Amino acid sequence: MTAELVRGQNQALPWTRLEIGVEADRALALGAVLVGEAGHALDGADGVALPGAPPLPGLAAPGPPARTHRLAVDLGALPAAATRVDLFLALPDGLDAPARFGALAAPRALLLGPGGEQAAGFAVTGLAEETAVVAVELYRRNGVWKIRAVGQGYQGGVPALLTDRGIAPETALRLGATAQAHTVPVPAALRPDPEPAPTPAGPAAPFGGRVDYTHPGRRPAAPVGGHPYATPPPAAPAPPAAPAVPVAGDASGWSMEERLHNQVWGMFEDLARAVAAYRGAVEFAEDRRERELDAVLEDPRTRTGQGAADARAAASERYETLVARAQEALDRDLAQLAAESRVVEPALPPAMAGWESPVWHAYRPPEQPPFAVRLGDLRLPEAPELRIPMLVRLPLERGLWIDAGRLSDGERESRPAGLRALAAGSAALHTTRLLAVHPPGGLTVHLLDPAGSGAAAFAGLRSAGLLAPAPPAGTAGVAEVLERLTRRVDLVQMAVRGGAREALPPGRDTAEQLLVVHDFPHGFDDRAVTRLRYLADEGPAVGVHLLLVADRDDAAAYGPLLDPLWRGLLRITPLPDGHLADPWVHHLWTFTPPCVPTGSAVLETVVGATARARRGSR
Repeated sequence: MTAELVRGQNQALPWTRLEIGVEADRALALGAVLVGEAGHALDGADGVALPGAPPLPGLAAPGPPARTHRLAVDLGALPAAATRVDLFLALPDGLDAPARFGALAAPRALLLGPGGEQAAGFAVTGLAEETAVVAVELYRRNGVWKIRAVGQGYQGGVPALLTDRGIAPETALRLGATAQAHTVPVPAALRPDPEPAPTPAGPAAPFGGRVDYTHPGRRPAAPVGGHPYATPPPAAPAPPAAPAVPVAGDASGWSMEERLHNQVWGMFEDLARAVAAYRGAVEFAEDRRERELDAVLEDPRTRTGQGAADARAAASERYETLVARAQEALDRDLAQLAAESRVVEPALPPAMAGWESPVWHAYRPPEQPPFAVRLGDLRLPEAPELRIPMLVRLPLERGLWIDAGRLSDGERESRPAGLRALAAGSAALHTTRLLAVHPPGGLTVHLLDPAGSGAAAFAGLRSAGLLAPAPPAGTAGVAEVLERLTRRVDLVQMAVRGGAREALPPGRDTAEQLLVVHDFPHGFDDRAVTRLRYLADEGPAVGVHLLLVADRDDAAAYGPLLDPLWRGLLRITPLPDGHLADPWVHHLWTFTPPCVPTGSAVLETVVGATARARRGSR
């Protein structure tokens, strides 16, 4: 599976021989720089791999400008002093070439394994006036090689990029001209002897050579010192445009609900990427500072004295500069997301809105099932005030597991009711929302609570007639409900596979089914556990869904038998500061479950309206 990297993110390399690929919609030049401990190009100009130049140890020679590239790298064959390989892209010179990266689609850098399989990708976005960019870097840390998505652009092109790596400006200008040549330069030994060319009389040569379209009255000043490779200084960058004003529903989709759902998920991804980039940039700054300080300490001549103090101060200053830039970029992204949240949150329909939203005060039972439903909110430590709604598509593809584990001593003092009571209340709140956002009669809820410990939490739904008739107490009731739902799943599966859905028995409840199991595994024997696992696996595809309130420690007696069940459910917590792990960018999100505002009667209003609509539909 290909991992999609974001700027600043790194990943360990499992191979020593690999390829770096490039894909773009215009021809680009590819180059590489071998970098040593001090952050400078190894051996000066001899550590730069350019199109048409001889290959370097462990690094193949790049090809001419093209839309796709494949550059082979052998990490084991690199010089021992090389601690980093910077791979950069540049816009080639030419009349048909774009003047800046912002004028073309974002190129992609790919990490390819020995067999050509794609292991990671990175879209180099966020560029504007730059003409060269360091796409990725391969670097060694504690003896392990890694790849990092960089995306650092240079308005001054390849010369500015190389100068930043310690190469003299004159040499950087010469190498830059070679790197950004439209074709691969012919080696000097194969070039014919030059013939003197006539000097054109006017500003442009009518036949042969490039035509100079510059207005005679607006010619740039001659390069300082008349250097043949000198280029005029870049124009001052235009002031950054004001960020676009957010609009609710500004995403793709067939309906407003789908567009809002996609917009919320886009906000989630943007926040994840922005924080990942910030954390990666801080890690990069820390790694760079450590390398610079290690270099000072390794040399006994520079370990002490004013020189060492100056080096440490310079390293700290560079670190603070990098972190400040990362924080500035993060603050800009967070401000834009906060503005978008202020527009999107009031526009969400009841299924996606928080219980504090005014949309619930005008609640009317819907005529169609919703596109998605809200389970809570997600936050990250870098943006504690920015909450992203956690939405899941309906019908539920995975069951829900509300954790009823034990509290720590400190949590028990602040929550004397215990986690089990919180879990029961959270389950009842989720059930209420699911009932309210389905059309009248569109969802049938079965509650299995053999011990009766969740009776108080579900009392409102039970008295309103929104739950299926209560089964017999104890294991007999558990077996009866599970058998009925299992038979339903089998019948619908056979009808669907045989293409005869209309042949189902008359009088069958056509509504979606939600099985709420409270205090699992109390009241379950081995046969009931097997049926529950079957419903969790096969039920969602035919409209039977599961909401489980359980403590995994209580089910330890079943051993690995229940492991597939736990893995197949979406685990959420009733605690307001619980955490959810994100395998995409490895964030630990803070999850806040839904909560009705103190003193609000919205829950009673919604339950009453849902009950009246259901009675009227019968």
